[in-house]
Amino acid sequence: MVKFFKILLITFIFLTNFNLLAYSEDPKIRVGLLVPMTGENKSLGQQLIKSTRIALKDIGSNKLELYPKDSGSDANQSLRSASELKDMGIKIIIGPVFYESLTYLDKVEDVIFISFTNKTKNIPNNVISSGINATSQLNAIKKFIKSNEINKTIFLTPKIGYEIEIKDAIKKSKLNIFKHYIYDTEPTKLTAQIEKITNYKIRKQNLLDEIERVENSDLPDKEMQLKKLEKKYTIGNVKFDSVIISDFDQSLKSVITSLLYTDISPKDKYIISFNQWFDKSILEEKSIQPIFYPSINKKNLEDFEIKYYKEFKEQPSYLALLNYDLVGLIYYLTIKNGLTDIEKLFKKETSFKGKIGIFDIENNKINHRLNFYKIDNGKIKKIF
Repeated sequence: MVKFFKILLITFIFLTNFNLLAYSEDPKIRVGLLVPMTGENKSLGQQLIKSTRIALKDIGSNKLELYPKDSGSDANQSLRSASELKDMGIKIIIGPVFYESLTYLDKVEDVIFISFTNKTKNIPNNVISSGINATSQLNAIKKFIKSNEINKTIFLTPKIGYEIEIKDAIKKSKLNIFKHYIYDTEPTKLTAQIEKITNYKIRKQNLLDEIERVENSDLPDKEMQLKKLEKKYTIGNVKFDSVIISDFDQSLKSVITSLLYTDISPKDKYIISFNQWFDKSILEEKSIQPIFYPSINKKNLEDFEIKYYKEFKEQPSYLALLNYDLVGLIYYLTIKNGLTDIEKLFKKETSFKGKIGIFDIENNKINHRLNFYKIDNGKIKKIF
């Protein structure tokens, strides 16, 4: 019996030492970073490199090594740099940043690219988009609509080239909308389209007709009714209770202003936009509030901004935070599953909690579980 336990102990020590030795000799996790290091977007590329340094410091493992290469601002430069990374034996690359840089990356076989783009249509099979895509945003919007029992939603999309992307996201999210309108961003055309969508001219004429009717009547409270009518801009209801606007910046403000002009107030109808990244200029526009929109976790973004500023004395872009999370995501997946088949890492159904929020990975796609916010009276409030 004593001899048996001696053999068992020796076997345990051997196996333990073998496992430790095998772990110590594990290959390095070598990852490429394809970002603009020259040209007009050089500063963005530098931010992404700096956020990589913060991520490596926080991970605290010497197993992970990242190799930056210049993507420039065109597809040809991205292809050249990606090929160089492949020749170094690298099989997974973070980047490139821009959708236009993805064009030729399918020529770089046996390499997976995790791009920062939020577009998911017509991208090479070896590219995974990690940006805050339309499907992720509509999933959060759908949750908000359901919780507030909103019944008739119209969808407004600018005519700037991603209409197909939006339509595909609506289908994938199974969001029930009343009507989908594509609008022109040129101000005069936009106003005319919004007038048509909201039946403004009919509602305006309804008001004029009612004023004339009251003026020609013998009603005892005639003067009081006329005073009430003078405060109105239109009479009549519209056939929707909420508006989703897949637009940003000044163009978004123009759409909401046009809605206000046609007597559609955010105080009466839900105005829901796509992710505005906590744009401070919207906070100042109190006349177009309240506005609701999905976004990443605001507290986590602010914490990262503080950390980044302490390290580099500058404010980071939101892409720097996304890159920080992607470095952590790759480390997590490779440590958990190994490096034998990189492609399979992104085909499994799995989730990863980062600073931006929770990533859902399935069939070579990354979606984000977003929070939801309300801007009202110049303040931001978290809904969920």
